[in-house]
Parts: sequence; structure tokens; C-alpha cells
Amino acid sequence: MKKYLIVGLGNIGNEYMHTRHNIGFDVVDAFVLKHGGFFMQDRLAYKAEVKWKGHLFICIKPTTFMNLSGKAFKYWLDKTEVPLAQTLTIVDDLALPIEVLRLRPAGSPAGHNGLKDIELTIGTNEYPKLRFGIGNNYPKGMQAQFVLSKWLPAEQKIVEQKIQKCIEIIEQFASIGIEKTMNVANSYKFIP
Repeated sequence: MKKYLIVGLGNIGNEYMHTRHNIGFDVVDAFVLKHGGFFMQDRLAYKAEVKWKGHLFICIKPTTFMNLSGKAFKYWLDKTEVPLAQTLTIVDDLALPIEVLRLRPAGSPAGHNGLKDIELTIGTNEYPKLRFGIGNNYPKGMQAQFVLSKWLPAEQKIVEQKIQKCIEIIEQFASIGIEKTMNVANSYKFIP
């Protein structure tokens, strides 16, 4: 059975639930729920395992807080012995409009503290990432407040659509590979 490590980035704590910065948590929660799994607290993360069509998905939500995501990522990468190319990190992205998802086999952290810490910890940025566009509709100097804010009611529908599409992307990543999945995933445009 082929193994995959699915990493949703976010912050633990009720005050961060369902904020833009926690979309990685929300996506893995939805994926695990769809496949009848459940999370349990484990070392440095909440962890769930789900099986689907001959694939085993080890899903984690780090409990280290965003800026130390690398610690949990490295621990579970080593423990599960999943090849780096069979990991998928789901993360919010300010540089992408809310209508967009972006899947890449590698790439820079682009200013994201969680991705910066992972790169620093594992020594490479050559690992797959699914970036969830959150837009950048905030006044100058208010970036931190924006990423830690909840979605606006007008954004809820598109966020739900994108979460459902992310579930499909995770499944396709395992079943048809990243290249074919990218061709489809990166062409989606969600209408608010």
C-alpha cells in the first residue's frame, strides 16, 4: 500500500479555528471526515490515517504553531518513511486571489512562515504544496490581522467549494500523480 503524508498547516486553539491562516487544518479535516477517519493527539500533531483505493494517507495537523511547522513535518516524515515527493502540504497563500488554488511539486515559501520553517528544518523546498488563495484585501500594515481573521460571509460559498475541490486534488495526487493533477487543479477558477 502506497503511503502519503498529508500536512495541513495552521495554529491550534479555538481563537484560530476557521481563520484564513488555518485553511490547511480545515482541508485535512474535511478530507479525513469524508473518508471516515478521525484525529487523535499524537507527537507534535493531531494525526489521522485513512485508506482509499489502495493508498494510505497519514494526515497531520501540527500542534507546534505555524512558525514551528518544520518540527512536526520532519518528525512525521522520518517516522512514516514517506518519500518527500509523496507528501502534500496544504497552506494559505496571500499572493493568490481567493478564486485560485495552486499545486506545485516544489517552490519557495513565498513569505509564509510555516513553509519557511519546513524548508529550514528539512533543508529543501523540493516538496509538493497545495496553496489555497486567500486574497490580500487588507489595508497597509494589517497583514497579520487579515490572515488571522475569519472568512467573510460573502466568501463562505467559494471557500466551501474550494475545500471540496482540495479533497479531490489530494485523491488525484495519489491516484494519477502530481503532474496530471496540476494540469487540472491549476486551471480551476472559482466564482464567488
